[in-house]
Amino acid sequence: MRRAVCPGSFDPITNGHLDIIARASSLYDEVYVAVMINQSKKGLFEVEERIDLIGRVTAEYGNVRVEAFHGLLVDFCKQREIPAIVKGLRAVSDFDYELQMAQMNHGLSGVETLFIPTNPTYSFLSSSLVKEVATWGGDVSHLVPPEVFSALSDRLRVE
Repeated sequence: MRRAVCPGSFDPITNGHLDIIARASSLYDEVYVAVMINQSKKGLFEVEERIDLIGRVTAEYGNVRVEAFHGLLVDFCKQREIPAIVKGLRAVSDFDYELQMAQMNHGLSGVETLFIPTNPTYSFLSSSLVKEVATWGGDVSHLVPPEVFSALSDRLRVE
């Protein structure tokens, strides 16, 4: 079985994230979405809420599993026999950082990283930007799945 992982904080998951996960799910038999737990950072959504939202918006793919992870991503991969990490790249600045991470991960464990260029529609999109715009009342309904927009609206009391 061909497995890959799409890691991130997903606070919240955006249409850009979903595009990368969907594309990975068409290439692999099983795709894990690994939701990063960062104890030092308070997210807008709790990890359990993120897992639930991601599970709901990826259910149609049938081969996506969502789990939390804490620690090194390569350990997550080893424990689940996942040989590949799939990452979306929005810009050259993403590549600079992600290349270093990919080389470190490969050096630590032999896990490969595959980069998928972002759909140009989402090249500017990040969870942080969505949260900031939504906090100030901007319309982000076209940037996140409907379930996520509803949860975001409830959390921020956005109209």
